[in-house]
Amino acid sequence: MKYLLVLTFCILSFSVFAQKPCEYATNVTDSIGTYKSTKEYLLHEKVFAGNSSYIFCSLALTDGMPTLTLQFIQKSKEFVKANCFDKNSRVYLQLQNGKIVTLLHIDQENCGTLIRDDKGYDNRVKSGIFMFSRDNYEDLKTTPVTLMRVKYLTDTEDYILKKELTAELDGKVYQPENYFINNIRCIE
Repeated sequence: MKYLLVLTFCILSFSVFAQKPCEYATNVTDSIGTYKSTKEYLLHEKVFAGNSSYIFCSLALTDGMPTLTLQFIQKSKEFVKANCFDKNSRVYLQLQNGKIVTLLHIDQENCGTLIRDDKGYDNRVKSGIFMFSRDNYEDLKTTPVTLMRVKYLTDTEDYILKKELTAELDGKVYQPENYFINNIRCIE
């Protein structure tokens, strides 16, 4: 009986600490090459005084090259400022251990698209793809990210990544600080 109880405890503890399986939005291999992309994940949300902004991310692997796609969505009744990406844009991820991981933007200018909805809100949607170098993301596998700095063409913005975030958008609980720890293995 004692052995059965210990065995049951061991099995339950393994299932509690097991990593979740990778969830892909796209996973294609064909004659041209391979492409994997994880589902979008909410990294940052700010809702204040009728204005809202969201940052979603996904990891991708294109023929062996790991990338991070960031999608910025801003919604306001007032004018929404355009921050553009260019070849000099960067994303700096400050880790809890003090190290900084730098991601380089692909050489593609993008200022986003401004869309007015039927309720009178201006919505700006902008995406950027940033490349990891092969050696600079090892620390992302084990250390939480506390701050994300995005360098645009003419501006720089800092985003504090929370340990846990209950989104007003969909009511789900996200863990932005541990996003890379939980998902970077999906693109290796």
